[in-house]
Order: sequence, then C-alpha cells, then structure tokens
Amino acid sequence: MLNQIVLVGRLANDPELYQTETGKKVARIVVAVPRPYKNSEGEYESDFICCKLWQGVATSTTDYCKKGDLVGIKGRLQTYNYETEEGRKYLTEVIAEKVTFLSSKNKD
Repeated sequence: MLNQIVLVGRLANDPELYQTETGKKVARIVVAVPRPYKNSEGEYESDFICCKLWQGVATSTTDYCKKGDLVGIKGRLQTYNYETEEGRKYLTEVIAEKVTFLSSKNKD
C-alpha cells in the first residue's frame, strides 16, 4: 500500500512553530498550489493545503522560509475525525517528511 504526496507551491503564510506538551517541535504551514486549468473566468485558481511538519523539518522550515517562498513537499496524507454537537467532523492534512526550499519570493 502507498500513501505518498508531492506538492510544489508557495507558502500562503509564515510557518507557525510551537511545541507539544511532550516538547516536540511542530510547525503548520499552508501551501498554495495552482491548479493546472483555468476557471470559467479564464483565471487559474489555487488550492490551499494544510501541512504539518515535525522536529528538524519544522525548525529548519521556520528558520529559512517565509510567506511567498516556493517550496517542494514530500509527505503523506493523514486524516482525523472527531465528534461535535453538529455531528462527526473530518480533517485531512499533509504530514511533511521533507521540505525542499526552491526559491524565495523576495530577494534581499
């Protein structure tokens, strides 16, 4: 069986680094990935994909990347579900195993 995803897109926001209760470093990023076709108005739209990064990948991405940077992500999909008063809710996110820094939007 195989659960693998590869994305190339721009960071929609700065990476958010935090620690779990056990001290593990985690970062959340949102990657804007353009769709390969135009919509009815003749424009390309993007999908905004939530990704979670752990430990060293989280730290290096937070240290070296910012909103607008182009990144490549190799990882896997992970789903969660939980019960609310309105019923069962489902969440899907990418667990990034490798982040490649492709280019910075703003050259300083």
